[in-house]
Amino acid sequence: MSDGPITATSVDNPTHLVKNQSVVKTLAGTGIGNALEWYDWNVYASFAVFISTQFFDSSDKTSAFLSTMAIFAVGFVARPVGGAFFGWLADKIGRKHSLAFAVIFASVGSLIIALSPTYNQIGAWASVLLVIARLIQGLAHGGELPAAQTYLSEMAPDNRRGLWASAIYITGTAGMILGLLLGVILRDILSDHALETWGWRIPFALGAVLGLIALWIRSSMHETEVFDQDEEITEHHLWRGVLQNWRTGIKVIGMTCGLTVAYYIWSVSTAAVAEKNLGYSTNAAFGASLIGNIVFCLSLPLWGIFSDKFGRKTNMLVALIGVAVLYVPLNEFVRGGNEMWRLVVAISVMLILLGAYLGIAPAAYAELFPTKVRATGFGIPYAIAIALFGGTAPYIMSAWAETPNRFVIYVIILLVISALTVLTLPETKGKDLHHERV
Repeated sequence: MSDGPITATSVDNPTHLVKNQSVVKTLAGTGIGNALEWYDWNVYASFAVFISTQFFDSSDKTSAFLSTMAIFAVGFVARPVGGAFFGWLADKIGRKHSLAFAVIFASVGSLIIALSPTYNQIGAWASVLLVIARLIQGLAHGGELPAAQTYLSEMAPDNRRGLWASAIYITGTAGMILGLLLGVILRDILSDHALETWGWRIPFALGAVLGLIALWIRSSMHETEVFDQDEEITEHHLWRGVLQNWRTGIKVIGMTCGLTVAYYIWSVSTAAVAEKNLGYSTNAAFGASLIGNIVFCLSLPLWGIFSDKFGRKTNMLVALIGVAVLYVPLNEFVRGGNEMWRLVVAISVMLILLGAYLGIAPAAYAELFPTKVRATGFGIPYAIAIALFGGTAPYIMSAWAETPNRFVIYVIILLVISALTVLTLPETKGKDLHHERV
């Protein structure tokens, strides 16, 4: 009988060497940084109105707000660079070290925003500091997901990798919900004046503290055995391996383009549009979004188990085809009235379907690449896809606001492209990552 805890690599996989690291620590260590990324994204968007008056000339509030949202987009632009840098770190010196550096960057970015002087105090330098902070966070967020997904996928038992992978989006959604709830609480307990002058700093200070907690957990995590057992390689070999897998990288972009836009629409945008344009109350929109995301989280481990039994491709096709088929009917269903239950049903159904893909995405992406280029090979094209499609989704939707059907067609076309790309993939469930080489 073992004296230590159940370990991350011993369950149902006796060929793995046993390391003294519990399953809980593995999931918490990877999940908390991912939660921080989603938390950062939401609090910036939630408090953008207040940020705009502090970092820009508030005499023109519209211009200040647009500038604030433009800097929000800067974080997306930095993601591919972050995916390349932190992916390189993960493949060169180890997954756990890349995870630690990523969370340090994210924490520093939040701290800069929390402590920055205002435009009234230092003029345009305040705007510069905001850009620097968002660039740092964008780099961190671009590298966080590929490093976390790679680490978790390599630590998971081969026959339960889909189930373990679901932890990534469960924790990410938890971070998003935390950001939303914090925004609601602060708006309830603080006056507008307090929020505008100092209250908006609280979420960013909290983000910096969460980053330190994540660093503390990650600093004591073990490296994955898959990485440790692989032979040492040179930097030239690493980038040669990435180039050798360029076709798979392009497939990652194709797989992700429809997924990221559809997820943005139904997880974030639908409730906001329903409140702004369709007559839904603020409480109905917020409540529907909250319930939908909770249902989404509950569905993820079930989809993970399903994929471990029936395959990754089945899950991905269920998600992409299902959302493409139901997009128009559920969009019209939401427009058929302004009762909260309509919004709850539509968001929940779509997020459950998207969960079939998102729940197992970390496993599916990791299984496509050999060990020594796994984080870099996935991280760069994935970040490009998020920047090109996810990052531009709100702007394209706004530009086509007077012709919404055009945006609907755009999303459906992207979903079809993603589904066709998935059809070209091999089935990878249960794959032994220990024997994957460049």
